[in-house]
Amino acid sequence: MTDTAISPLRQRMIEDMEVRGFTVCTQRSYLAVVTNFTIFLDRPPDEGTAEDLRRFQVHLRAEGASATTMNAAVSALRFFFRVTLGRGDAEVGMTTVRTPHRLPVILSPEEVARLLDHAPGLKAKAALSVAYGAGLRASEVVSLKVSDIDSQRQVIRVEQGKGRKDRYAMLSPDLLSLLRGWWRTAHDKGKMLPGGWLFPGQNLVNPLTSRQLSRLFHGAKQAAGINKQVSLHTLRHCFATHLLEQKIDIRVIQVLLGHAKLNTTAHYSQVDSRTLRAVKSPLEHLKLPPA
Repeated sequence: MTDTAISPLRQRMIEDMEVRGFTVCTQRSYLAVVTNFTIFLDRPPDEGTAEDLRRFQVHLRAEGASATTMNAAVSALRFFFRVTLGRGDAEVGMTTVRTPHRLPVILSPEEVARLLDHAPGLKAKAALSVAYGAGLRASEVVSLKVSDIDSQRQVIRVEQGKGRKDRYAMLSPDLLSLLRGWWRTAHDKGKMLPGGWLFPGQNLVNPLTSRQLSRLFHGAKQAAGINKQVSLHTLRHCFATHLLEQKIDIRVIQVLLGHAKLNTTAHYSQVDSRTLRAVKSPLEHLKLPPA
């Protein structure tokens, strides 16, 4: 959606999203999809037909777009045509794509410890420890303020996490000790404003960004010599899986992760190595002679 010829249409879509409480990230994503559709169409997007939308999906697939990318495009264009344009006729040309189910790669507790030990600095170690020790998403870690750490109740207040929901995350004594050490160091060096962000960026008024935290993760991963294909979000996966392996009730883990549905949390049972190790393979009953 270009800014010149159809800026009023763009503004209307933004207003429609704001009324429905869409996050800035979602708004940016939806606008980008409509912009790409406009470029593909080579004419105003409100002139698009069901056949145009079908061709756009074919184009995305030909360009190698993932199922996640294609489904995000479908959601954005359905909103644009149904809500902003008030049309239901065009969206019949779109269909969602089945997303391949992949199990997350999990680091062992020893690998996580090694990664945290190789974090580039105390701030990085503290932030990455929050991601693992409390199971927070990257966006939730960087959005924390000093006041969100409740040492008396030993909880972390997560404001407006995914789905715009507040929740409390666990705060272990070891993590609290690490955060106190980081706070004292940053406070003494004037790198943290009173009542400000727990992990401020170079400009103390702004928090560390998710992208910057991700770079710190990959730096620690490389320094620790970990070759697994993992990302910053892996620490959240590790949090859930390691708790499950410690026999923590899955419903408790669901609450700690902030999952609305138990089915989402139940996926971690598929990577629970404790459960797999407890099952005796039928091969062991064959009593094969040693090689």
